[in-house]
Amino acid sequence: MPVKEIFQWIIGVIFGLTSVFGVILPFGGYQRLQGKVTETLPVVEEGFVPAVRLVVFTDTHNQNHHVADAIDTAYALFDNDGTYAGVDGFFCLGDISSVGEEGAYANYAATLKEHVREETAMITIHGNHEFKNDNYREYFLTHLGHDPNTVTEINGFSCIAFSGERSATEWTFTPKSLKWLSDSINEAEKKADGKAIFVFQHPHPWGTVYGSTYWGDPQLNPILNGHTNVVDFSGHSHFPMNDPRSIIQTSYTSVGCGAMATFELDNNYIPGQHPDGYDPAAEMCVVEADNDGSVRIRGYDLLSDTYFCDYYVDDINDQANFPYTFRNMYAHDTKPEFPENVSARAFRNDNGEWVISFDEASSYFIVHEYKVTIKNEKGRSVYSKNFIDDYFVIDDDDTADFRIGTDTLESGKSYTLQVRAESAYHKYSKTISIPFVAE
Repeated sequence: MPVKEIFQWIIGVIFGLTSVFGVILPFGGYQRLQGKVTETLPVVEEGFVPAVRLVVFTDTHNQNHHVADAIDTAYALFDNDGTYAGVDGFFCLGDISSVGEEGAYANYAATLKEHVREETAMITIHGNHEFKNDNYREYFLTHLGHDPNTVTEINGFSCIAFSGERSATEWTFTPKSLKWLSDSINEAEKKADGKAIFVFQHPHPWGTVYGSTYWGDPQLNPILNGHTNVVDFSGHSHFPMNDPRSIIQTSYTSVGCGAMATFELDNNYIPGQHPDGYDPAAEMCVVEADNDGSVRIRGYDLLSDTYFCDYYVDDINDQANFPYTFRNMYAHDTKPEFPENVSARAFRNDNGEWVISFDEASSYFIVHEYKVTIKNEKGRSVYSKNFIDDYFVIDDDDTADFRIGTDTLESGKSYTLQVRAESAYHKYSKTISIPFVAE
């Protein structure tokens, strides 16, 4: 084995061990050091013509109307595409159910039968929720009709769908299944001829995309590390895809694909946060590639019928010039800024809760959260909390709105709102003070 591959394998093992022993290294210190800083992030080249188009979605959790919407929307978007028409394959990354019940398989399969055209590949894999049922493999084969670990060749591109098998816990992969994944990637590389290799599994590789330090699997890292032309797609976390940290390039490319049921986020590195607007969720990922190693990845929000991100890699084989490294994305992120003459108001909603609303800040990518403190006329703090912004809700609202309880303020009284904004890559605005009167 070449020295470079040995080093990358050792790094993957270190990631795994640190995760197992509970050492949280957000997104991996190793990734932060890699790559170069570019003057701009890439845009799609004018001559880019796809040779394949795939649509990826994940974590549907019985929300089959969102599955139907994703499929129908994809066909509507691309049936008459003047550059490259059609959809070549759909990939679902698991958690189609709540507890792996057979009825969930049956209902999901019925949705696919009704909406997916015969000529379009449709591949689904197991998520951890399917592994909650002892009959997971039987139900899968009965209702979905293909092996949960499968390699599908689409227009000359290897698409490796990896479910693994349940072992000690409900989604820890077995050595046998991990060997299958490794062998499949190695075999795909022999015939890739410069093209991207697509890998699909449920959990994120640990320490890669947003959410992966909580909802990632370190067993994947040693297998994926060093396979430069692999583009890996994962779900499980429900962390929104329109967070820019949902793509990262190390020695391969990782993409987190959001969710089709509900969102989850973190606040100050604490996962399990469900802010206002987290439900419903319906994000899908559109993947296009040509035969020369170019790859385009777009996020699409089905609730607003809007694209919300567009990533382009000119040559997936050129690791030295990967644009979406942590280091490069961090360099392009900016400290949030509030608009001039920013204003705030406080009012009661229909449930009698006080709501604070103020003009939101902006950053190069997103504003992830706000640190809010409210002081009364005497300068004493009456409320303080960090709030996650609703950036994952794609709309035209340019205010930040937060519920702060029923008895926090007094109508007619004057207060001062102190607020600081934080970007995706933990860059901070100045703290501003905004006077307001409780309505």
